[in-house]
Amino acid sequence: MDIFLGVVVGFLVLMLLVIAHEFGHFLAARKNGVNVLEFGIGFPPRAVAWRKDPKTGKWKRLPKTEWEKEKVTKVVYSDAKDKSLTQKGMIFSINWLPIGGFCQMDGESDADTRAGTFGKASFWSKTKILFAGVTMNWLVAIIILTVLAWVGMPEFLDNQFTVSQDTRVDFVPVQVTSVADDSPAAKGGIQTGDLILGIKTADGTEVLNQISSNEIRDYNESHPGEEVTYIVQSPEAEQCAESPCRQDENLPVKDVTVTLNSADADYLLGVTMTTSQKTQYSTWSAPVVGIGVTAQITGETFKGLGIMVWNLITGIGSQFSPDLAVRENGQQAISAVGDSVSGPIGIIGVLFPAFTAAGPTNLAFLAALISVSLACMNVLPIPALDGGRWFLIAIYKMRGKKLSKETEEKIVSRAFMVLLALIVIVTVLDIVRIAR
Repeated sequence: MDIFLGVVVGFLVLMLLVIAHEFGHFLAARKNGVNVLEFGIGFPPRAVAWRKDPKTGKWKRLPKTEWEKEKVTKVVYSDAKDKSLTQKGMIFSINWLPIGGFCQMDGESDADTRAGTFGKASFWSKTKILFAGVTMNWLVAIIILTVLAWVGMPEFLDNQFTVSQDTRVDFVPVQVTSVADDSPAAKGGIQTGDLILGIKTADGTEVLNQISSNEIRDYNESHPGEEVTYIVQSPEAEQCAESPCRQDENLPVKDVTVTLNSADADYLLGVTMTTSQKTQYSTWSAPVVGIGVTAQITGETFKGLGIMVWNLITGIGSQFSPDLAVRENGQQAISAVGDSVSGPIGIIGVLFPAFTAAGPTNLAFLAALISVSLACMNVLPIPALDGGRWFLIAIYKMRGKKLSKETEEKIVSRAFMVLLALIVIVTVLDIVRIAR
């Protein structure tokens, strides 16, 4: 049931983010004098549609008989030799396939010269229209993160942006949920329900406070077979009546020293743990934090894309090396690329159920992350995406040549096929990962 709910929530969130993206195109097109033929929520077949009367400004529901007519006619606003082909007013539609939305502009080819078309618009107007979608996605992320900064934002990033003068941090420590029999943890006295507040280093001079479960695992993996001292607190039962358990400053804290298993053992410590979480709260600085964290996520996204592309290029190139070790390292780099990419199946089937179960705050943060990712992907110079279309138009403008409709369609369609193939590959990788 949790997975089903997460999948439904995932579809809705992704749909809303794509609709926001397309709404950005819609606003920019209207503001720059480009006619919008249809703005749709979801993808056809249509469920219901309305047309706006250009004279009265009123909306009228379209009968299905007119839908069929539009399938066999060339829909334009003006300048048609055959006036029966002229669309009278913008259409707003709600469609059956819940996979986003679309904004169909008149004359989307750069070669179109009719008044009110995208092709007729100036280069600066085209720039604003093409990048309005990504701007809207960044704006959505800023709004979400501003609200989270006010009500409580999880700390997911290293050195996550804050305004120190206006930030309160609430920390939920790691809790032990189970202890394996005859494990180092059991022998050392760690019990189910204990809170691990930190780790003391071997010389006892440095204390790692407010430690996360990942940091505990990393520390253990770097000290196999050694003695490790954990700072532990055992909360009262009533403190755990509401999840998660909270640290109580009035309860004693003890040091528990255990000898970890060797690196080749099934486990080092022998416990399962919850994930710790730091939550940041801001007041007047919430909008600043929203902008700052959005910029930080954007930078990390581009950094991750750069590393992924570099691993892919070097990994493929290394396969031509006569050195076996180089080829094996290249295969690991290619494998890392596959593990770092998640497609629709992974996002909707894995991420959203997990984040939905974790609560609305975590779900909202995931929505902001995906909104930023949509923005970053769409500014890349890939012809099938907004940034690629702008890049293509800009190149022809700098060359002083007109981009013909045939050339544009050929480039965009081929790029789209490559993009579609990549989506299929990533989807297969998602299925394989889930099947494991």
